[in-house]
Amino acid sequence: MSRGYDEITSFLGEWGPFQRAIFFLLSSSIIPNGFNGLSVVFLADTPSHWCHIPTNANISDQWRNVSIPLEEVNGELQYSKCRRYSLGVIRNLSAMNYLPGVDVNVTEIKQERCLDGWEYSQETYISTIVTQWDLVCSDDWKIPLTSSVFYLGVLCGSFISGQLSDRYGRKVVLFGTMAVQTCFSVIQVFAPNWGAFCVLFFIVGMGQISNYVAAFVLGTEILGKSARVLYSTLGVCLFFAIGYMLLPLFAFCIRDWRMLQLALSVPGFLYIPLWWFIPESPRWLLSQGRVEEAEEILQEAARKNGIAAPTRIFEPGELQVSDWASKRKQSHSILDLLRTKNICTMTIMFFAVWMTVSVGYFALSLNTPNLHGDPYLNCFFSAATEVPAYVVAWLLLRWFPRRYSMSATLFLGGVLLFFIHLVPPSLTMVSTALEMVGKFGITAAFSIVYVYTAEVYPTVVRNMAVGTCSMGSRLGSIISPYFIYLGTYDKYLPYFLMGSLTILSGVLILLIPESFRVPMPETIDEMQIIKGLKPKMSSYNLQSPAEAE
Repeated sequence: MSRGYDEITSFLGEWGPFQRAIFFLLSSSIIPNGFNGLSVVFLADTPSHWCHIPTNANISDQWRNVSIPLEEVNGELQYSKCRRYSLGVIRNLSAMNYLPGVDVNVTEIKQERCLDGWEYSQETYISTIVTQWDLVCSDDWKIPLTSSVFYLGVLCGSFISGQLSDRYGRKVVLFGTMAVQTCFSVIQVFAPNWGAFCVLFFIVGMGQISNYVAAFVLGTEILGKSARVLYSTLGVCLFFAIGYMLLPLFAFCIRDWRMLQLALSVPGFLYIPLWWFIPESPRWLLSQGRVEEAEEILQEAARKNGIAAPTRIFEPGELQVSDWASKRKQSHSILDLLRTKNICTMTIMFFAVWMTVSVGYFALSLNTPNLHGDPYLNCFFSAATEVPAYVVAWLLLRWFPRRYSMSATLFLGGVLLFFIHLVPPSLTMVSTALEMVGKFGITAAFSIVYVYTAEVYPTVVRNMAVGTCSMGSRLGSIISPYFIYLGTYDKYLPYFLMGSLTILSGVLILLIPESFRVPMPETIDEMQIIKGLKPKMSSYNLQSPAEAE
């Protein structure tokens, strides 16, 4: 009688010293992802700025004080950020001893662009990449593109990370991509221009998602069933939130972007010693036929747990069954996700939900500098809301139906964001509080959607389905900076769009079948039917010939 891997290794127990060490070491490796993944919040923030008036402009102090026109922005008068009164005209008027507002109506003077550059307020930052390379006015489109380039790197990294870890091993890819993320983050400090910074940022994004996925897979493959659930729903997420909460602390203490980037990069070198404490995945070693190495790791794990391991852990017959199942699983393609009307509709709906949730999460995370109040505190509060969100998501996953749990969290986030525009401008703290609670709901939904997606799809295409749907998340993160950019035209437009899309996703999720305490399907024919679709007998079945017999 053949046994599965979990049954064969059950002698190790679920939560011994070995499992606890793996849990916390791998979870801690996610911390740099928290502050590097959202560092652009401070690296690319735009401080107050105005046109530079050269000191040798030969104009009087009276004319210098009125050289920047006033503009109405969101109902408030502010100094123009991109225009100034013609310096040549002002110079002539000053030379003729005309007084502004007395002899001349200043508002009638023609205006011009900031031909001599800009001056930047250093009240909050000494420097950012915006002040370094003047990414304002006609070049302000480069700011959201900077974030999008990073998330484009994440998208490309998600393509190759699985293939790399399958070929070279989870451990090698984990530490290799951590090295890529750390080293290229350090090189970013010396970026000579915006283009070079973006190229390096793209590579950092590739490294970040690759080590995240490698750590996630390595933990789920080494840990037992109960610890595996805790690791995937709380361990990884909470340690990411810890890294996110450290970001504003670093930024508050270091106001220069180059030094901040260096400070955020150096902690990556502290993880080098973990190479000697984190083993390779025994499951992966078995898939490569390296049985003796897998047994050595499990023997060492048993020793650390104070348990006597069997002399021979894996029997040849059991490995043959495992290998056959692995080959059968690899025989399917992405087209299987479009094969029937039911699975095709479900894939499209999940893709849209993943994208919407990702837009909401990343847009709200990137928007903290634009909120009223201290940008460092706002960022910290935004990060801190993730801790209760992950805990609530874990509790909902344990005790409540997936469909209603996710719909409720999406409605919570969407409704609050949608109605922010109704809050009077004078109640800025109320708007900020609503945004934080809205992010709480969207973060909880983000955590639930991983599990929900995996439970709804059948075994034969489960990993492929989660990977495909998560592509929606990557695309959502790429376009999320432009939702914030829309705020330059109307500060409430991003909230209106995010709120509307999130509410729509909350409605869509109610059409997807419930998976709570329902046996997971093995084939496409066993999948539950989406509400509104008529059940239809399908001649298509993803069984192997051996199963059909």
